[in-house]
Amino acid sequence: MAQKLTARMLLSGYAQGIFPMAESRDAPELHWFDPQRRGIFDLQNFYISRSLARAIRRETFTIRTDTAFRAVVEGCAARPETWINGPLFDLYDELFAAGFAHSVETWRDGQLVGGVYGITLGGAFFGESMFSRATNASKVALAYTVDRLRVAGFTLFDTQYLTPHLASLGATEIPRAEYRKRLEAGLEIDADFTAPAIPDPHSILQRMTQTS
Repeated sequence: MAQKLTARMLLSGYAQGIFPMAESRDAPELHWFDPQRRGIFDLQNFYISRSLARAIRRETFTIRTDTAFRAVVEGCAARPETWINGPLFDLYDELFAAGFAHSVETWRDGQLVGGVYGITLGGAFFGESMFSRATNASKVALAYTVDRLRVAGFTLFDTQYLTPHLASLGATEIPRAEYRKRLEAGLEIDADFTAPAIPDPHSILQRMTQTS
């Protein structure tokens, strides 16, 4: 794109159902994407496997929110190929400072070992990426993210694309038109990602198993 993307333009794009990505970490430009089929998590049907439930129950990780946002983005970009380039890092930092970007982090022995980050608008959460440096670290972060969204009143968890990994956790695909309807409804909701307290393992597992 010839025009430099700003944080305000980025939020406007999300509100219209499109999102930016770079071709690689070294690519200078960002491009808008609007897939015909959109990946989402039905917040009432997140799949908790036995191993994931065990990791949550044993409190394998300490859960924090918004304490290491930049480090979570860096963790997500630390792979051979990534769509997160320099301009996106800067935009995410701006959105985090403005209260529109958030992270859910998993820590162990004082070290960040996994996390999820995304953008919020109204009752819509646009999940950007997640990473893991320990078994189940990203899955636990994702479970706590889903629970937080449910408790806070969010109605849409956008994953952009559906991958086999996300599908194994209950994510599905819906047509673009259906996604736009859900997005429009979600934007009308006043939800606060930061409002819920971090739940204890018993509470999150009880809520998940009651509806999934």
